[in-house]
Amino acid sequence: MENAYEFDLVVIGSGPAGQHAAIQAAKLGKRVALVEKQRGVGGVSVHLGTLPSKTFREAVISLKRGTVQRSLSAAGADPIQLTMPMLLDRVSSVIQEEQQLIRSNLLRNNVKIFNGFASFINANTIAIDSPDGDRQITTSFTLLACGTKPVIPAGCPDQSNEEFPIVLTSDNISSLREIPRTMIVVGGGVIGIEYASFFATLGTKVTLVERADRPISFMDHETVDEMIHELRTQDMIMRCNETVAKIAVIEESPRRVLIELESGKRMTGDVALVCAGRQGCTDGLHLEDAGLTSDNRGRVKVDENYRTAIPSIFAAGDLIGFPALAATSAAQGRIAACVMFGTPVSPMGEDYPYGIYSIPEMSSAGASEQKLTADKVPYEIGVARYSEIARGKIAETSDGFLKLIFHRESKVLLGVHILGSNATELVHIGQAVLRLKGGLDFFLTNVFNYPTYAECYKVAAYNAHNNLRNNSIG
Repeated sequence: MENAYEFDLVVIGSGPAGQHAAIQAAKLGKRVALVEKQRGVGGVSVHLGTLPSKTFREAVISLKRGTVQRSLSAAGADPIQLTMPMLLDRVSSVIQEEQQLIRSNLLRNNVKIFNGFASFINANTIAIDSPDGDRQITTSFTLLACGTKPVIPAGCPDQSNEEFPIVLTSDNISSLREIPRTMIVVGGGVIGIEYASFFATLGTKVTLVERADRPISFMDHETVDEMIHELRTQDMIMRCNETVAKIAVIEESPRRVLIELESGKRMTGDVALVCAGRQGCTDGLHLEDAGLTSDNRGRVKVDENYRTAIPSIFAAGDLIGFPALAATSAAQGRIAACVMFGTPVSPMGEDYPYGIYSIPEMSSAGASEQKLTADKVPYEIGVARYSEIARGKIAETSDGFLKLIFHRESKVLLGVHILGSNATELVHIGQAVLRLKGGLDFFLTNVFNYPTYAECYKVAAYNAHNNLRNNSIG
């Protein structure tokens, strides 16, 4: 049956899910095509989302550190001013290098790349509208990995086509010509909190507006509260439990953004960054011609193997919703390709890490205190602060902390939550212990390099051990 089609798999979208599905299928000896609407491969992750924001973060930290050092070493010299071009040049160079690497990997695995817009004619036939010439291709299986785009709230000025907009989304924030003096960030999700912290570090006066009682509310609450404290030391203003009623552009010189809240508060800023969620890029795919539908956010429903309602069509990545992480998207794409072609594959599991690349960064794996409390699971915690370990003093990063959560009876590790330098790297030790069902004894007996941030695990374990002993009966 498969030989009746030109390809065994057609992947629509070249983000992490699409890349890994295509290469996995190719390594299984399948004929694979990938359709990407942009000239460069990599998808939103490389061009507009994960990679640019994380590179921007590192550029902010390294350039700001370098500026301080050069200013200190040049006695009497004027301080060097950071500029948006300085930051964006670094972002651009990393994007170029990464997309070249991805393209090379795809071609090396004999994946056929089509540049153009894909749409379904039927479940096994796809039209490609391309500047290189339109065509149709047929396939046994299709993977939808076309990613998401920012949601523009009703009534929000759409400046996406302006050369220098002042109402921005994460997709066009690179259009900023200079570092703004003031910025209003609407939405305290992952993207909002990351960019808010970047610009606050650059000296921008940032106001964050969030509908919930705290930003990134799905993370461990104590860890988020610690982050809020750190951000407030950067003079960031938090407006939680607030809903935006109106966003408008004041057409004066210079132009300003006016935001009115339902509570009656008003605020103005040089720019506004709107992070109101994301919706699937399914417009123009003609899903209905393949027998599929999407929800009101353009997301496609899948089963545990990432198969849609049509057996020959799968979907993975941000398009299927939570958790919408680059790392989980890559795993989903690989698993989907294996399932399509009957290759045994292990499920992704639930103990994957979350990384919030704010300044300071935050990461976690496993359960939070609020989840365990709601589920009535008895637990004890152990905390280690960066100020307690030599590495924190050496690096002058004493504000961070690591928290471990253990089951009160079995002493099995239930969760790890970290705020501070290297959090997104450090979390993988805890993640490994979670996956292997390890517990308190591992951390108490294991030897960690000195001086390292990893020592926090042993300090936190001893703290948990003492808490368990002090809170025991008898």
